[in-house]
Amino acid sequence: MFGIKFVKFQPSEYVMKMRSGRVVREGVGLSFFYYAPVTSAIVIPVSSVDAPFMFEEVTRDFQSVTVQGQLTYRIADFHQMSRMLDYTYNLRKKAYLSDDPGKLGQRVIGLAKVLVKRHLEAMPLREAIQAGDRLAAALGEALADSPELKKLGLEAIGASILAVLPSKETMRALEAQTREQILREADEALYERRNASIEQERIVRENELGTEIAIEAKKKQIRESQLAADRLVQQKKNEMQQEQLHFDTAYEEERETMLRRSADNRRVEADARAYELSAVMGALGGADQQVLQALTRSGMNPNQLIAAAFEELAGQADKIGQLNISPDLLQGLLQGEAAQVTERRKR
Repeated sequence: MFGIKFVKFQPSEYVMKMRSGRVVREGVGLSFFYYAPVTSAIVIPVSSVDAPFMFEEVTRDFQSVTVQGQLTYRIADFHQMSRMLDYTYNLRKKAYLSDDPGKLGQRVIGLAKVLVKRHLEAMPLREAIQAGDRLAAALGEALADSPELKKLGLEAIGASILAVLPSKETMRALEAQTREQILREADEALYERRNASIEQERIVRENELGTEIAIEAKKKQIRESQLAADRLVQQKKNEMQQEQLHFDTAYEEERETMLRRSADNRRVEADARAYELSAVMGALGGADQQVLQALTRSGMNPNQLIAAAFEELAGQADKIGQLNISPDLLQGLLQGEAAQVTERRKR
């Protein structure tokens, strides 16, 4: 009533109560009674503000890219801000009288765009696509030292670049080129793997061949050792055969000598017997036949004498009419013959 009203502000708002163009009260989250016809207020946000942005720029090689990011800032000097921009607040409608508060973010984004453009113009497309972190760091440093922000009483808290994207056609071309590069690298890796596999196989094969060569060398040594052993054995056999041959030769020579001597002895003995027989025959040349037979039969055993008697009887068979032989005589002859056979077997 009578134009006096009450207003209350949030803790996130810095309030300057104005009367007659002078600040009569100021602070964060004020609440007060005011007389509407003569009282006005300036309300400035205290909390930080996030300002997302997205704009297109051109790289050094004249390629268009889209930059997406976000700025974070806050108002640090409220009096400086109140002097530069109109933050007058309509207490009745609870709204700003001008659109300056809504344009503050665009001013900060415009400043960021200028700084980003300056860096992108010095980069080729490939480098720009991968320079998000560098752009963000450079943008944060530039905003922290920016005289424009200081004149506005602003403080840059942070800057981030979410993406630097080329156009769709350029992206497809880069993807194709990168894809081809990846495929080439994959082929090269495959070739290198194959070459490595071939090299490993070659090394394994060489090792196997080396092992086979070593085995053959060992086999050769074994064969040579066996041949040498066989040669020594054969040499020993040959030496033994030579010794046996010399022994046999000497033995045959001695045997030949002995046989020759034996033949000479037998010839001498035969000559002696022949001389003896010739002498006996000469002495007996004029003797009676019956006398000679009697001399011949001297020293015979009874069986031989009986046999000689039967021989004479057989010679006179044509003159003998009948001859009787007793069984006792035959039995005696048979017993005597059996006794002689037994004696010869014993001998």
